[in-house]
Amino acid sequence: MTWPNAAIILGAMVVVIIIIGGALSTFLDLRKARIVADQEDGLRQLVHRYEQLAENTLDAQQRAAADLAELRTRTAAVEQILRTVE
Repeated sequence: MTWPNAAIILGAMVVVIIIIGGALSTFLDLRKARIVADQEDGLRQLVHRYEQLAENTLDAQQRAAADLAELRTRTAAVEQILRTVE
């Protein structure tokens, strides 16, 4: 093997290694981007579930407050009736 042939083969090997490295780097970047997108999607779903839970909790609190107000009104009416009976 002569020096020019060896230099050409080494040059070709360096080019192939650079191409393989670039392809690997691109693959890893794409995979990382896909993982980040999946995590963001999971966070969006979690936020959506939290918002639904907060909305349901607010509705339950409002219903409980309305029920409590009605019970207070009834209690006051019963107390008034008991006072008139005494």
